[in-house]
Amino acid sequence: MSVNKTISVTSHMGQGFRIEGQLGSHTAVIDQPKAVGGNNEGPTPLEYFLFSLGGCVASIGRIMAKQQKIALRGMSVIVEAGLNTAGLAGKSTDDRVGFQNFTVNAEIDADMTLQEKQAFLDAVCARCPVHDNIAKTSVVEHTAVEQTVIA
Repeated sequence: MSVNKTISVTSHMGQGFRIEGQLGSHTAVIDQPKAVGGNNEGPTPLEYFLFSLGGCVASIGRIMAKQQKIALRGMSVIVEAGLNTAGLAGKSTDDRVGFQNFTVNAEIDADMTLQEKQAFLDAVCARCPVHDNIAKTSVVEHTAVEQTVIA
């Protein structure tokens, strides 16, 4: 296993359920719906997760189309995922806390047959890092660290 690039994102708690993230030169906001105590100032973490998958598939689709000289006029990626919310709510469940299944549907606007579009999507998903991280097991480490004091 070799790593030649590390990507880092920092998240900070705000008021209520608001979380601000520094993503490169961009700031993103995560929140919860008002119905569960948030202010609905941004998507939930789970919505961002699904957006990451759809966005990565579309991005890799654009890259591959350019590489293969395919006239890709557009691509819409619809991602759905199912989960049992009992675990994240702190209730007892035998189900995993995360998503149990994902469905990725891509509407590909290009002069291709449906079979060619499927083959293109298969190749795109094989190159998509987010798809790979969902489809295969990745090592995740978590560590509590001392608070940094800024003078």
